[in-house]
Amino acid sequence: MELNKKLRPRIKARIRKNKQIINKNIDNFFGWVKGAKLVELKECNTKEDPVRPELDNKFRTGFGRKIYGVEYQGEIHAIMCFAYTNEIPKSVEELEKLSTDAFLQTAMRDQAGGRIAIAYTVWSKKKGGGKLIVKEVFKKIKKSNHLNRLITLSPLTDMATKFHSNNGAQLLQINETTQNFEYKVIKTNS
Repeated sequence: MELNKKLRPRIKARIRKNKQIINKNIDNFFGWVKGAKLVELKECNTKEDPVRPELDNKFRTGFGRKIYGVEYQGEIHAIMCFAYTNEIPKSVEELEKLSTDAFLQTAMRDQAGGRIAIAYTVWSKKKGGGKLIVKEVFKKIKKSNHLNRLITLSPLTDMATKFHSNNGAQLLQINETTQNFEYKVIKTNS
């Protein structure tokens, strides 16, 4: 009985200390997310790309295509590559053709690129980076005057399916070598 009285305060103290340690680690873990910002990149290390490492920086920054990263304290923690089109591509070859066409059509009319943002690769170097870049890009598209859809050109993998489904995208179609998911873009009047 007396031993029980001595142990109880020690156990409670240990539980309090462990809660403090856990809360501090959670704050450190997600603290970087609050200070991160979306930036346009001129290039990326294509060897890090787990989805499409064969695509060089010239392709990624060609007509109607851009690279975005989530930056925190001067370091890039997640990357997403886009093409702007007016139609939904079913392959990388079609993506290149459609983004070039949309770019040339709008250049002649002195407008911004295509109406659809096609995310064709995304990867994260830090836990939480993939989800964060999707969220930040989504905000950018909602504010855009010319973009009205965010669609992926994803590989036929369970990982891609789970990633997009968990981030709120709906499967549009399954193609021969890819699949397309759509993130609903609801424009707000601001």
